[in-house]
Amino acid sequence: MEKQQPLTDIHQSEHFEEYLQVNGFAASSRTRIKNALRLFALWCDAQNILVTEVSYNDVMAYVSTCRQRGNKAASIQKKVIELNHYYTFLLSIHEVQDNPCSNIEIKGVKRKTLYETFTTEELETMYHAFASMTLRTGGLGNNIAHKRNKIIVGLMIWQGLRTQELSEMKVSDVQMQQGKINVQGTLRTEGRELKLEAFQLYDMMDYINETRKLILALSGKQTDRLFISIGGGENFGNITQRILEGVRSQDKRVKEIKQIRASVITNWLRVHNIRKVQQMAGHRYVSSTESYQANNMDDLKEDVNRYHPMN
Repeated sequence: MEKQQPLTDIHQSEHFEEYLQVNGFAASSRTRIKNALRLFALWCDAQNILVTEVSYNDVMAYVSTCRQRGNKAASIQKKVIELNHYYTFLLSIHEVQDNPCSNIEIKGVKRKTLYETFTTEELETMYHAFASMTLRTGGLGNNIAHKRNKIIVGLMIWQGLRTQELSEMKVSDVQMQQGKINVQGTLRTEGRELKLEAFQLYDMMDYINETRKLILALSGKQTDRLFISIGGGENFGNITQRILEGVRSQDKRVKEIKQIRASVITNWLRVHNIRKVQQMAGHRYVSSTESYQANNMDDLKEDVNRYHPMN
């Protein structure tokens, strides 16, 4: 077989650059992906394999070569992810019939814990079920705590906020006139500004002007934090635990609060490019966003259903 030209000369390379740009990859990410592809193309050239005819076994042979060269498992996994972008592109333009990089998991890499996810419609149903749930016990304290918790659940479901971000949020972070909320960066996430839904603005206004003031009076606290516990403690985990119990009482599939954020990000990726989702989620690295891509999460959901079926 005649050896192919290096990937830099393949006629689709300019189209692939455009594909990466349209899908929101930064210049540094595009450069990293194309460098990985050049190395792979050189390997294919040495093996007399056309890039468009690469099989799953060929990719695994390349993985074996990388191991022999001393590449660590995490580095090899990144290479496979970068190749996966190219073959996804080739699939989109009908240059290949399948993606040889799909379903490849590199041994030795600690897999990030992912969760069974919920569709946008299921999340909205979850919110309304939580918001309208009947409290087991009455009393002023429980009623105002539920109003506070309803606001928090809404921010989890519509803005995908993490519990740490919610716990550190200040009243000044709510921009009523702009209809937005400012999310401060943490050690793990970037700061960002997110749009609030119309009903959230109405509920937030009522919470800040009425409910929050009642909580301050009952707790005797003086703080600029947006969300406050009614008791004497400052542990936000008590609030999220109550929320988890309430959400689970309406939907037993919810095992952890983190499932909500995982679902939100997965759903965002179905309608927005990866760079926009990275910004919305506050991820510092695009690789963090990539781990929530729909194909990965759908595969995981099948695993969950297979090994942990509903009774």
